[in-house]
Amino acid sequence: MKIRKLNKNNLRSSLSLVWNTFCEFEAVNYSDDGKKAFFNAIHSEDYLDTLTAFGAYENRNLVGIIATRNKGTHIALFFVDGKYHNKGIGRSLWNAVLAENISETITVHSSLYAVDVYKKLGFSVVGEIQSDGGIQYVPMEYRMTINENCPCSKTNCVRHGYCAECKAHHANSGRLRPCERRKPE
Repeated sequence: MKIRKLNKNNLRSSLSLVWNTFCEFEAVNYSDDGKKAFFNAIHSEDYLDTLTAFGAYENRNLVGIIATRNKGTHIALFFVDGKYHNKGIGRSLWNAVLAENISETITVHSSLYAVDVYKKLGFSVVGEIQSDGGIQYVPMEYRMTINENCPCSKTNCVRHGYCAECKAHHANSGRLRPCERRKPE
């Protein structure tokens, strides 16, 4: 499996995966107005232009997508084809977001279906179920925690002390983290 940053054309071509996965797993919790609002949102050029997205590819086939907005501080779309659930694809997509994010908090308006998925990624519920235009969601957030005892000597790095994010960044780069490169004593 490969994770790649998506350009606008790739993002547009991913919409069938987004819509089909939405219909299979989430639409049951949406009113007809909510389904229509979601469809219209993901097909709005103005909306798509606000997104930064990553795709997961298995044998050149797109099997998952995550997209953020507001400079990576809010997850706008997160879908993995049902045939690929529980294979680590969502975690790999999440790690790609973490590797590029320097914000202390990332938010999401989770569908009712995905609350447990986000909890496994470290998100916490921060409010009651909300409804907006027929779309029900649970407000959640991920707070990056600072490791006061970070063993890394790269103290000027933006990820210093944020070990999980550092690990995600270096996992995607294929290089060891600076703290892992230290010589054993």
